[in-house]
Amino acid sequence: MSSFKPLNFELHSELKVKPITSFPGLETQQIVPVAAHEFATAGSEMPVVFVKNAETGAFQAVALLGLNQKENVFYQDEKWRGHYIPSILTHQPFALMPSVSDETQLQLLINEESPLVNKTEGEGLFDDVGNESEYLTQRKNALGRYFENAQVTTAFVKMLSDMGLLKEQQLTLNFSGDKILIEGVYLVDEKALAQLSDEDYLTLREKGFIALIYHHLGSLHQLKNVARLKASN
Repeated sequence: MSSFKPLNFELHSELKVKPITSFPGLETQQIVPVAAHEFATAGSEMPVVFVKNAETGAFQAVALLGLNQKENVFYQDEKWRGHYIPSILTHQPFALMPSVSDETQLQLLINEESPLVNKTEGEGLFDDVGNESEYLTQRKNALGRYFENAQVTTAFVKMLSDMGLLKEQQLTLNFSGDKILIEGVYLVDEKALAQLSDEDYLTLREKGFIALIYHHLGSLHQLKNVARLKASN
């Protein structure tokens, strides 16, 4: 994040942002974060699973993009091969984070080193007197909606963890005569889900989390789609 700086008129009045046409470095990313509102759409093409941060112990929802480490079968030759692109990738070169001075306030950041950022080509960010351009307002609003969805996702994943519903499991797939094992992923334990108390199950249902659980479980069938894309490389 060192290349991300708070966006302001004085420093960035001349900057322009080009449309996203590629995702440098993405070909080696086996997973990318996904938010709750993406589970259904992303899950129609790629498995949505959970991973655990070894340092903090916190869980995160991610889309599985490859069968092996440093493999992404959805992105080859600088082109995205699927229909759905995870939202987090589409917000480049911007990010929205709580302000260092006041965590209750959100701050818009820009990646000054992004190849999308320059001074000659693309959409401007401010007018001559420092007002936000329509383009910047649209991008900021989209980031705001994503941030809200990410907060819901964090609460959802934490509740799954607190209720003991996340279980580390090994995904197994036969590919070209070889058995591929995907380790380090966590799935909702359906047995534990069935054994929840009525109170806990009702809490999940009232928050709209039951549908998310089944979107996650249903997405596991997309391992075959990942294998299909791998085979077509």
